[in-house]
Amino acid sequence: MKTLRGRGSSKLIIKKSVFIGYAAPVYTEDEAADFLAEVRGYHEDARHHAFAYLINDGRNFAVKYDDAGEPKGSAGKPILKVIQNRGLSNVVVVVTRYFGGIKLGYGGLVKAYSEAASLAIDNAGVVEVRETERFKVTLPYDLFYVVRETLESAGTKIIDEDYGRSVELTVEIAKDETGDLIELLRERTRGRIRVERSSWGEPES
Repeated sequence: MKTLRGRGSSKLIIKKSVFIGYAAPVYTEDEAADFLAEVRGYHEDARHHAFAYLINDGRNFAVKYDDAGEPKGSAGKPILKVIQNRGLSNVVVVVTRYFGGIKLGYGGLVKAYSEAASLAIDNAGVVEVRETERFKVTLPYDLFYVVRETLESAGTKIIDEDYGRSVELTVEIAKDETGDLIELLRERTRGRIRVERSSWGEPES
């Protein structure tokens, strides 16, 4: 999955019209709406705030775009296509336009909104993220160093440690590596551990 490293912006001037692009990572539709409201607040005197967002975290999926008063299909949809063509998820892009008095035509608008969106994304930076999973490993004390070494060698993040009658480690690893790690742990401990899948973690880069 690819998303944005952070926020980004861009600015284009085409035939006296000014196009200002903003891009940001978001994980819910509410966050996308808040970002749109924030951009509108920056440019209260502008008539057009075209936008698009695509949210897909493996559990929730939402897509929306709006031409914001421009001819149908000339603003919001081109922005969405840029997001999709880049293979991005959990992203919102808003492009504000100040009309310069010269009409650009349908094709000119599509090109301008697409370019402003693309440049804002470039400015924000793109990162690849992997979905993670958390699980708890319960083990006797005599296996602590074997288990810890196995986890550290696999690049597993230890979230919590509890030392009682036995050791309980809550760990987090990329979802697609979970099965192999659990199998390796059971092999090295001869099945003397107990593994309990916990909850999904946040995507990490």
